[in-house]
Amino acid sequence: MPGMFLKSMKWLMNPNSPLYIKPSLSLDLASWLFNFTKAMNETQARRAVECLVVLSQKSLTEYENLAKKYPEIRFEQKGLLMVSRTPAGVASAVEELNYVKDMNVPGKELNSDDIQAMEPALKLPLLGGVYFSQEAMGEPYLVVQAMAKEIRAHGGEIMENTELHDLVVENNRVSKVLTSQGEIEAKQVIMATGSWSKDLARMMRLRVPILGGKGYAMIVPPLEKQPKYPMMLVEKKIAITPRQNSLRIAGTLELVDQDFSITQRRVKNIEKGAREFLHVPENLQVQELWAGLRPCTPDGVPLIGYHRQISNLVVAAGHQMLGLQSGAGTGLLVADLVEGKKPFVDTAVLDVNRF
Repeated sequence: MPGMFLKSMKWLMNPNSPLYIKPSLSLDLASWLFNFTKAMNETQARRAVECLVVLSQKSLTEYENLAKKYPEIRFEQKGLLMVSRTPAGVASAVEELNYVKDMNVPGKELNSDDIQAMEPALKLPLLGGVYFSQEAMGEPYLVVQAMAKEIRAHGGEIMENTELHDLVVENNRVSKVLTSQGEIEAKQVIMATGSWSKDLARMMRLRVPILGGKGYAMIVPPLEKQPKYPMMLVEKKIAITPRQNSLRIAGTLELVDQDFSITQRRVKNIEKGAREFLHVPENLQVQELWAGLRPCTPDGVPLIGYHRQISNLVVAAGHQMLGLQSGAGTGLLVADLVEGKKPFVDTAVLDVNRF
């Protein structure tokens, strides 16, 4: 989005901010940051948001259908509550609301009283926020398991515990995939490998500008005042997700390159931020703590489509924080591309070859 450069610089000056870029002499990082700055304009941002909204709405429908067959994925359309204590935070949430309201994304602005009535689990004082009514949630691991069942039910094979060793490229095509379980002849290859995509692409002498945006998640027991709604704490960039028998607290973005280490200071900052808004017990019991890498492209838009240098390679990576949200829609789009159908979205925005 326009204006993100100055906001990012302010965050980088603050060790407790939600954004961190690991210092490095890497050419990959320098190139990524250059393209990030270049993409920061209104025209590009609007086209990107319009495309991501379509992918997300397609995904929403698919998850809803999946839940009818697999209710265990715990799909719930509770909406998303964005809450803030500062004028700048409220303005940011309202800006997001206004940005997507003409893209068939319903939402409404809330004052402090509205938020208190909706979500009594929040601490006072509150200034305001936004509620997006159509946002939904599900359990990611259970969603993946349900999709795996569907793949197998339709004749697909999933090779578990299989390591990829190399990809053989001949005559501008991937001819073979070499794995720990032998060679696989390749007709079409779809590379949907998240933050690993940059290194895998190098096996084929391709450049895919994806870096990992490390985020942390804590699973804790239900709070005494357990939230009812999924929430985004705007100033803190912390996501709160009420689950069946627990609560997930997640946040931060550290731009790194395949670094899965956990920085305890970042974890403490997430906990501290959650305490400002929620009734978190003094001795918080963390049942699970993990870090994951969101695959980040410089312009915030996934790379989806055929690569011009390899005729049978489709890339589907770089979804940043929208992996689950836009994943099913991406699957439909990739299927259309492979089958030669007309895509349901403007694929120029997603062009794999744009960098």
